Amino acid sequence: MRIALLTYSTKPRGGVVHTLALAEALVGLGAEVDVWTLGRGGDTAFFRPVAPGVGVHAVPFEARDDESVGERILRSIEVLGAALRDAGQAYDVVHAQDCISANAALGAGLPCRRTVHHLDTFTTPELVACHDRAVALPTHLLCVSASVAAEVEEGWGRTPVVVPNGVDAARFAGGAGDAVGRATWAAHLGRYVLALGGIEPRKGTLDLLEAFAALRASSPDHADLELVVGGGETLFDYRDYRAAFDARAAELGVTPVVLGPVPDPDLPSLVAEAAVLGFPSTKEGFGLAAMEALAAGVPVVCRDLPVLREVFGSAVLFGASVPELVGALDRALRAPVDAEVGRALAASYTWESAARQHLAWYGA
Repeated sequence: MRIALLTYSTKPRGGVVHTLALAEALVGLGAEVDVWTLGRGGDTAFFRPVAPGVGVHAVPFEARDDESVGERILRSIEVLGAALRDAGQAYDVVHAQDCISANAALGAGLPCRRTVHHLDTFTTPELVACHDRAVALPTHLLCVSASVAAEVEEGWGRTPVVVPNGVDAARFAGGAGDAVGRATWAAHLGRYVLALGGIEPRKGTLDLLEAFAALRASSPDHADLELVVGGGETLFDYRDYRAAFDARAAELGVTPVVLGPVPDPDLPSLVAEAAVLGFPSTKEGFGLAAMEALAAGVPVVCRDLPVLREVFGSAVLFGASVPELVGALDRALRAPVDAEVGRALAASYTWESAARQHLAWYGA
């Protein structure tokens, strides 16, 4: 079986991490897999090496400073679609992981399957249309949680197959044992609350900032904590949100350490050294970064969303509001959930299992 997996970026976003791990697991089961993406900024490869046997096609996508977000989205669809128009006929399965790549495949006239990782609410007209078409028009849909599948069914009348994410639990468990890496982060950052995914509305970063400031002011035990934000590479324009975040941080007297994208080899030790992972996302499909933190033995505080209740159960602490997040962060630092519960949960989600379920779905 020849499979094309489509994604919109070479950077370490959750959907891209998923795409690469799934591709490698499918190849391990004997499938032929190529991953197609947009190579922005001259990128010809992904943020990490990809296992032998996985083909990589990074379609050149030049940067333009004079275009709006909507124009960039439309051009992304057009450029990737043009590359797929001829090549796509060689595949038995074309499987998109986001709305941009799904629209590219559809525009190229290819029968397209789609994983809906989560549903978003956009205001940019081009993104609204892209998002809707990428749920309504693919031939088959898959979701990584039952909660998101239920949202799709309610909004579009379609019933996706549910296949949970895999987790590279061993890699992040290894981060816990990386004494040199952890010591390096500790020397640089001290004791820290970690957030991953950058400063974005969907990641709830402003709420985490408010909760962190209140937490640190609540007790001398927390006075030494730092707020560290990693990741954040995106096609979208969150400058206004970032400006609001910076302004509010200054008002609160907080100086967050904003790392930007973290080199892939350094990520497990960064996660493992965190005192707690803050995960107050307003939208999620599974919560891969939080699951990786559990694999590393790190306490996790999540926003109280149905999807995160479904996936994490009693392995994490929840907060529905800023005051509740403050309380959950305090409990996570003083009396965390037994780390073995989280480690066992993370280890139960394997990419091999996910790949086998995908192959069954492809045959449907």
